[in-house]
Amino acid sequence: QVQLEESGGGVVQPGGSLRLSCAASGSRFIAYLMGWYRRAPGEQRELVATITSGGGTNYADSVKGRFTISRDYGENTVYLQMNSLKPEDTAVYYCNVAIRGTEYWGKGTLVTVSS
Repeated sequence: QVQLEESGGGVVQPGGSLRLSCAASGSRFIAYLMGWYRRAPGEQRELVATITSGGGTNYADSVKGRFTISRDYGENTVYLQMNSLKPEDTAVYYCNVAIRGTEYWGKGTLVTVSS
C-alpha cells in the first residue's frame, strides 16, 4: 500500500520561503506524476504544480516564478520550494502521486502566510 508523508508546512511572514516535501513509500515503481494541490479556506482545491517522470513541469499561473517543483527519483520524493510567499498562498497543501494508474493523496500540510 502506497503511503505519502508530507512535511514542511508552517507559519511564515509575507515574502518568506518554505519548502514542502512528500515521500511516497510502499511501491517499487517510480511515480509517473507527482504534484501539489492546495485548498484555501472557503475555496475549492486547486492545482499548484506537477512534475512528470520525464521532468516536465506545470504550474498554476498564480505561483509561476515564485514556486519550484522538483523530485528525487531514487527516493520517490517530490518537493515544492515556495518563495516570495503571499497571504493568498495560505492553504492546506496536498501531495498527489500517480503510480501505475492509481492516484494517491497525502493528508495535507498547512501553510499560513501572515505578518
